[in-house]
Amino acid sequence: MDAELSVIGSGPAGLSAAIESAKYGVRVELIDENILPGGQLFKQIHKFFGSKKHYAGVRGYDIGWRLLREAEDAKVNIRLNTTVWGIFQSSNNRIGLFDQQRVFFSKPKRLVIATGATENPLSFPGSTLPGVMGAGAVQTMMNIHRVLPGRRVLMVGAGNVGLIVSYQLLQAGAEVAAVVEAMPKIGGYLVHALKLMRTGVPILTSHTVLEARGDKEVESAVIASLDKDCRIVKGSEKELDVDLVCLAVGLKPDAELCRMLGCGFTYVPFLGGRVPIHNEDMETTIPGVYVAGDVSGVEEASVAMEEGRLAGISVAESLGYISEGEAEKEKDEIKERLRDFRIGPFGSPRQEGKDKILTEYKRWFSNEGKRDS
Repeated sequence: MDAELSVIGSGPAGLSAAIESAKYGVRVELIDENILPGGQLFKQIHKFFGSKKHYAGVRGYDIGWRLLREAEDAKVNIRLNTTVWGIFQSSNNRIGLFDQQRVFFSKPKRLVIATGATENPLSFPGSTLPGVMGAGAVQTMMNIHRVLPGRRVLMVGAGNVGLIVSYQLLQAGAEVAAVVEAMPKIGGYLVHALKLMRTGVPILTSHTVLEARGDKEVESAVIASLDKDCRIVKGSEKELDVDLVCLAVGLKPDAELCRMLGCGFTYVPFLGGRVPIHNEDMETTIPGVYVAGDVSGVEEASVAMEEGRLAGISVAESLGYISEGEAEKEKDEIKERLRDFRIGPFGSPRQEGKDKILTEYKRWFSNEGKRDS
């Protein structure tokens, strides 16, 4: 029997959307190009913090297993190792799939795109040498394949990803020579920075990497300090003996499928750049197409799970599996929890970004919005 809902991406947002819809009786298929579900969760060996609702004290990979078991219990049809090669709005959002053996199509009534985010690159002399890697690749090698990609590391970026991966490198037996951050202050949570600082790892703000040196692979890296205008301070250059330069310089929404469908976009720097426009229920400018998680704006895994639940309930409501009153009650509780995530110095800019997206959603359906698109 055909799925009523196709969820693309089996990370925290996709799993949560699939589980929530299936709970109400929606026939759901969950599609992922990887051989394992869970997205980034299975790379996260640290314990989450927050509330019990958001798995405080539970390690990321354990959260992944819990969600996977919930999806299986809810009878979600999980299609792994399956690539989405096309998606067609002109054919009622029909999806082209390849499962390594055959090419086929899916024709769901609703679609949730939860494809996550991709890492930003950073170009500098020597940046193409073996030994210059993104933080996501380092996590995959280290925490999934049990391969340590370097013995002495320069981390570029002091956001949460850079800080967490630096600590994981220490746990895996590597030495972190330094963390450099171009901004004048640490971008990630202080709790992560303090864990590193207690081990003696220097976190150098207003610093950047100038060059990676080596014949066939990274053998050293040159760093330098920056002035208030982000210009190199002459004479501050310093060469570090490292065999791995790890880049953690930000993420951007992986929204190519949304572009293929013709979804509207807007630019929100604090959420990773260009993000698909969506309403409070996570529905995009294409009716019946929803987004959740980092593809709708880069935030945290706990936020991704809440947005997935919100999208899942919205889909169930739109298909008539849940009454409007019951759906509103459930959605209001989720929206309240999302607002709680988006307060304080780290959260407020994200809330402002989401508010802008909602404004753009309303404009999109006005004559003014359509002219600007």
